Amino acid sequence: MDINSLIEQYGYIALVIGSVAEGETITLLGGVAAHQGLLRFPLVVTAVALGGMIGDQLLYFLGLRFGPALLLRFPKHRKKIRQAQRLIQRHPYLFVIGTRFMYGFRIIGPILIGASRLPPKIFLPLNIFGAVAWALIFTTLGYVGGEVIGPWLHTLDQHVKHWAWLILVAVAVIAVRLWLKHRDSKR
Repeated sequence: MDINSLIEQYGYIALVIGSVAEGETITLLGGVAAHQGLLRFPLVVTAVALGGMIGDQLLYFLGLRFGPALLLRFPKHRKKIRQAQRLIQRHPYLFVIGTRFMYGFRIIGPILIGASRLPPKIFLPLNIFGAVAWALIFTTLGYVGGEVIGPWLHTLDQHVKHWAWLILVAVAVIAVRLWLKHRDSKR
């Protein structure tokens, strides 16, 4: 089974799981896979949006349930936490949607939103909208990026084989040298 078959068979599930935790990298790769014809673009966007929404929803509920106690564990960041919570209260729509696009806020953002007690009836539709927008933007970037790296991906398999042999030979040479050095030191 080659890598393309694995992507075709498990790609959508991998995209959902990968975008629950991380996001941008897996989304870009999903776009590249769609460009290569291994996955369908609309399904990639759907899988990535679903994963992103699930991840942020779980973090939001974690913040809703444990947020205040959890945030007390970071006394050095108390001032920044208060600033973020004020922003959430003043601009909840922008903050919920924008958190997904702010580097470093992907995990803590939904927790802060939950801890600020933003009602679920406000968070859920904003989370869905933000997840779809985010998935569409990053999947499209990956799809367009596939134009650039597409030709390289077709020869990747051959490159990997060459590098694997090169590394194997280098490890063998180093192992033989170390063995000879060790043998000579015992004499």
